[in-house]
Amino acid sequence: MCRRFTTTRICRPVREQHDFPSSPPGIGGNPVTGMSKISAIRILGIDPGSRITGYGVIESDGPRNVWLAHGHIRCGDAPMPERLLQIFRELAEVIREYAPREAAIESVFVNRNVNSAIVLGQARGAAICALAHAGLSVAEYAPAQVKSAIVGQGRAEKSQVQHMVKALLQLREAPPADAADALAVALSHAHLRSAPAVRSGKKPAGGRWTLAQVAALSRGSKP
Repeated sequence: MCRRFTTTRICRPVREQHDFPSSPPGIGGNPVTGMSKISAIRILGIDPGSRITGYGVIESDGPRNVWLAHGHIRCGDAPMPERLLQIFRELAEVIREYAPREAAIESVFVNRNVNSAIVLGQARGAAICALAHAGLSVAEYAPAQVKSAIVGQGRAEKSQVQHMVKALLQLREAPPADAADALAVALSHAHLRSAPAVRSGKKPAGGRWTLAQVAALSRGSKP
């Protein structure tokens, strides 16, 4: 679904439409995801950007995750104040529509271009304000941390993240890069929040947690 505005300079959210993956067997309660209303938690993941901000919504009961929605807010070349306001407004609309209980967002990665990091930080600020305004708790993860959790190594290519998100959420096709990154953030949070060993800072063999290891911990098994 794509909303139309009176000016092309204002960001436009693009909602991707896909068939829902099959519900996990033996889980009941939510007529869409099949998960128990008591154990499942709805998570909104954000991949912030000054031109394109991706978002993804999943429902998780620990080791199992179900896709609900993904899309992006495209800002184009609008003046920065307009972009930031639109990011805030459209994410607020996404929150009202899908009612997540928790949110997670990528942190700023500062390489050599400090100016780009500053602009990205402004977009993150607008997104975080929308999340905080809705009363959501907000977790932050470094891009390398998300890639390590999803793919197994922190320098993975975007195409690898897209492929793993498609596989983990049983989607028929890979989401666009920005939406895939947002879903990856949501998936990482779903697993990291449910594993005390991960939250405590304990390191596994190899020094980094993968989703497979965290899922094993969530089931009470050895990673």
